[in-house]
Amino acid sequence: MKTTLHLTTAAFVGVLALGLSTLATTPAASADGKELYREYCKGCHEEGSPNGEYTPMTLIQDQWIRFFDKKYERTHKSVIDEQRGGKPVTETISPEDLELIREFAIEGAADSEHPMTCG
Repeated sequence: MKTTLHLTTAAFVGVLALGLSTLATTPAASADGKELYREYCKGCHEEGSPNGEYTPMTLIQDQWIRFFDKKYERTHKSVIDEQRGGKPVTETISPEDLELIREFAIEGAADSEHPMTCG
């Protein structure tokens, strides 16, 4: 009986540890590009910012595509995210979250069917 209890407890702890280890690297189930843009980007790119004000409407779709495909890594690798352990934002934003932010920016671009700001 004791052996079975120990094995069951060990299995439960292992499954729990595995679940918690993936939790930190997966995007929030309810997160969308707009929320992620507000969380990761808006603080440095709001009106009056020395880094420039950027909302989806700031650029057209082709410019956003070019930015994420060719410029993001280069321009943001030295930007430190103090709220997330002092790491570069290129390390703190998961690829999945970055893709959602990218989609939000492109879908809300100045030349899209539904241009938008970040609110």
